[in-house]
Amino acid sequence: MIKKILIAAAVLVILVVAAVIILVMAVSGDYRVEREVTINKPKAEVFAYIKQLKNQNEWGPWHKRDPAMKTEFRGTDGTVGFVSAWTSEKPDVGSGEQEIKKIAENERFDTEIRFMEPFPSKSDAWITTETVGDNQTKLKWGFTGNMPRPANLMLLVMDMDKAVGPDFEEGLSSLKAKLEK
Repeated sequence: MIKKILIAAAVLVILVVAAVIILVMAVSGDYRVEREVTINKPKAEVFAYIKQLKNQNEWGPWHKRDPAMKTEFRGTDGTVGFVSAWTSEKPDVGSGEQEIKKIAENERFDTEIRFMEPFPSKSDAWITTETVGDNQTKLKWGFTGNMPRPANLMLLVMDMDKAVGPDFEEGLSSLKAKLEK
């Protein structure tokens, strides 16, 4: 009788482990978040402002959460290779750095965000601008990334779009207000 119970328990453990392994392999770790806003300013003016990473401290939502965060800059702002680094004691801000990777003047601005805390990760971010009318610019801000296995299982219970999207909306609202002032 005990032998049958032990065999059943072992089979159950094996099935649970197999199910977790299958789930880890089946769930995509990819995520993407994007938001947009229309700003009543010419595209060249909007782009000149947003390509300066230091300006994100004025409109980005995370700096507002911890105005005392420590920042460090390396390189020439607004050019490929410039790095903006931050360190915060607040877990929802964490620490990391953002590096300008590519600039298509007045069109697209690409960066790589490397988080160190609260957990290490890397994401590709972008901002695009498009003229949509006289003195009107549609600005899209987004990022993509991938949670490696087995951390990808977190995406079963955490929707990155719902987690980060409101931050993007807050930032874009602040950016619009700042540039239209």
